[in-house]
Amino acid sequence: MTGDVSAVRWAAAPTTKGRMMRIARRYTNEGQSPYADIAFRLTESEIRNPDGSVVFRAENVEVPSSWSQVAADVLAQKYFRKAGVPARLKKIEEETVPSWLWRSSADETALAALPEKERATGEHSSKQVFERLAGTWTYWGWKGGYFDSEADARAFFDELVYMLAMQMAAPNSPQWFNTGLYWAYGIDGPSQGHFYVDFATGKLVKSKSAYEHPQPHACFIQSIADDLVNEGGIMDLWVREARLFKYGSGTGSNFSRLRGDGERLAGGGSAIAPRVPSNRAAPRAVQPRW
Repeated sequence: MTGDVSAVRWAAAPTTKGRMMRIARRYTNEGQSPYADIAFRLTESEIRNPDGSVVFRAENVEVPSSWSQVAADVLAQKYFRKAGVPARLKKIEEETVPSWLWRSSADETALAALPEKERATGEHSSKQVFERLAGTWTYWGWKGGYFDSEADARAFFDELVYMLAMQMAAPNSPQWFNTGLYWAYGIDGPSQGHFYVDFATGKLVKSKSAYEHPQPHACFIQSIADDLVNEGGIMDLWVREARLFKYGSGTGSNFSRLRGDGERLAGGGSAIAPRVPSNRAAPRAVQPRW
C-alpha cells in the first residue's frame, strides 16, 4: 500500500489469532463510490500483424480518463478475462460475510433464458478488474479475521479500488490474470497441482480447484534433483515450469545439484553434460504470457 502508512493502525485483538487492522480512509469517503471523483472514458485496443491484418481488437474498453493508451492496451490485451465470464451472476450468501462482500457465481436460471451464444462473455471494463482484485483481497481478509470491523473492511476495499484506478498501486501480472476469477464470476476448474497455506490451521494444503486459491505469485526459483524421471527431477521440471507458465508466472531453476560432465555414475561410467529442459523448446501453449 502506498501513501500515508499511518492509515493502517494495529490493535490487540484478544478474541482472534494475531492482530487485526483498522483502516483509515485517505482517498475515499464512507458511503460514496470510490469512483466518485474519477472520470472514465471508452477506448479501443488492437494488435495488428506487419501486413496490417488484425490479430486482436476490443471496442468500448472502459478505463480511467487519466490512463495512457499503452496502459489501456495492456489491460485489454493481457489482463482482461477474455472468455467464460457468465452474462448473469448471482450472489452466494454466507452468514458470516457482509452481503456486499459475498462472492458471485453463474445464475443458471437467468442464463437459461438467454441465447446460448450470449451466456458467456469477457471483461470489458477496468472497474470489473479493480473490483475482482480488491474484492477478493478483502474477502480473504474478512474470512481470516484481519479487520476490526465491517467499516474497516469496506474502507480497505474502497481505498484499494481507488489506488488501482489512479495507478498509485498495482500487483504483479499473475494477480491481474488469476485473482478474483472465482470470487467475482465463479470461474473454476480442476486442481492444477498448486498448494496454499490454510489460514485457519497454518498447514500446507493441496488446492482442490484451479482458481479458488489461485497462483498469484510472480517469480519462482525451483530446485532440481539429480534424477532423470522421478518427481523433482530433470523431466519433472517440464511439468512444474508448465504449471507456472500457464498461470502467468516466471521461473528459474537452481541446477547446482546436477552432476557435472565426466562425474562418475552409480552404475559405472561417467555423466555427459546434463541436458536440462528449456522453455525455448516447450510448446507455445506453456510459454509465459508476458
